[in-house]
Amino acid sequence: MAIVEVSITPLGTADTGVSRYVAGCLRIVRASGISHQLTPMGTILEGDLDDILRVIRQMQESVFTAGAVRVSTLIKIDDRRDKTAHTMAGKVRSVEEKL
Repeated sequence: MAIVEVSITPLGTADTGVSRYVAGCLRIVRASGISHQLTPMGTILEGDLDDILRVIRQMQESVFTAGAVRVSTLIKIDDRRDKTAHTMAGKVRSVEEKL
């Protein structure tokens, strides 16, 4: 299972706000059924890497469709295969247990 953090930023728009683009991306994530967590600086996705990458591609395209002329996408992937229980919650819990 993979945990992927993605941040998609529209460039070349008339407005400095990006929340409408983020909302459009989040609609795609929710429709996909992929487990996710919205954060102030990006979105974290959890699941099969192929499924996640397919959704990220749809998210990026949606930003172009919404009017951006350029899109910057940052992707950070944690793909762990030595454990079956590799989750967002598990990663946070592991750190909190050490505090």
